[in-house]
Amino acid sequence: MDWGDLAKQVIALGAPMLGTALGDPLGDVAGEILAKAVGSVTLTPAAVQAALPAADPSKLAEAEAHWADMIRAEAETQRAAISATQATIRAEIASDDPLQRWWRPAYALELTVECAALWCVLIHEFWTGDIQTINALVNATALLVTYWGFRFGVLGVYISGRTREKVSALTGQDSPGMVEKLVKALTVKDGVKKK
Repeated sequence: MDWGDLAKQVIALGAPMLGTALGDPLGDVAGEILAKAVGSVTLTPAAVQAALPAADPSKLAEAEAHWADMIRAEAETQRAAISATQATIRAEIASDDPLQRWWRPAYALELTVECAALWCVLIHEFWTGDIQTINALVNATALLVTYWGFRFGVLGVYISGRTREKVSALTGQDSPGMVEKLVKALTVKDGVKKK
């Protein structure tokens, strides 16, 4: 048995965010909060399942609120980190230093040329029938996949960051990321509950 097996039961008892979290990667953390809330002696899913039927509903509500507070705190931390990154990027954009302004576009251009060069070599070797070079390239596939996976990952982060820069420049404020959208959804949900 794992924490995800308790999700439906916890949701039915009135703790939907905590119950949903039990099936997520943070299920162990959510399970620990749940175990403490229901007064389980051991922090195992089986012990918590045994204690759930007799659990005080107010304790489950407290656990749900504690989980929501943890999510908000994490979201706030991420928001602050994103804001700091955006401020750095804005300072970089405003800078007159050519290196700061052009390193990311130069990186993308260099990676594009690098990929094109490999394809030219590969096509040439197939055209001329140079089996030795083709075998060397095939044997280096794992290295090339890892190398280019990392390089394209960095390029993807650049593209995403550049998009956020453009949105920020147009709106004058940071565009919300996934964590910020989650915080807004939780805040709205809490606002609906209070009414």
